[in-house]
Amino acid sequence: MVEIDRMKMVQTRAILSYIAAKYNLYGKDLKERAMIDMYVEGTTDLMGLIIVCPFLSAENKEKQHAVIIQKATNRYFPVYEKVCDHGQDILVGNQFSWADVHLLEAILMVEEKKSSVLSEFPLLQAFKARISDIPTVKKFLEPGSQKKPVPDDEYTETVKRVLQMNF
Repeated sequence: MVEIDRMKMVQTRAILSYIAAKYNLYGKDLKERAMIDMYVEGTTDLMGLIIVCPFLSAENKEKQHAVIIQKATNRYFPVYEKVCDHGQDILVGNQFSWADVHLLEAILMVEEKKSSVLSEFPLLQAFKARISDIPTVKKFLEPGSQKKPVPDDEYTETVKRVLQMNF
């Protein structure tokens, strides 16, 4: 839950959409918003493969890492590589959006599994470098920033217990 503008909001997508709209990161019109949503949903699908990893057994985690790399390099990144081949520095329109942030986050998450994953995607490499160099993004990516830490064993065990998960 997030409390913002005297509202208590739940659901990640609703929270992120609200923040994106509030800070002018959600396109200039309905068409741009639809494109941003499309790109965000694609990266969300890829991230969904990754966020379950801490909750898997070692054997299943290894298998899942292979699935992540395979899908990232054969399905998701080729699509975003084509999207980046449109002569602009960002994904949609002429303004930085939350789709750019979301794609960067997905790239960074996959790189945690395999650091060379972008080796066959020069336009995504350039996109990552450009977005990472935006002053506010650059500051956030610096060591010691308030990024959410990678889930450790204590965290994953707590989540499993609370949600009664048996992986």
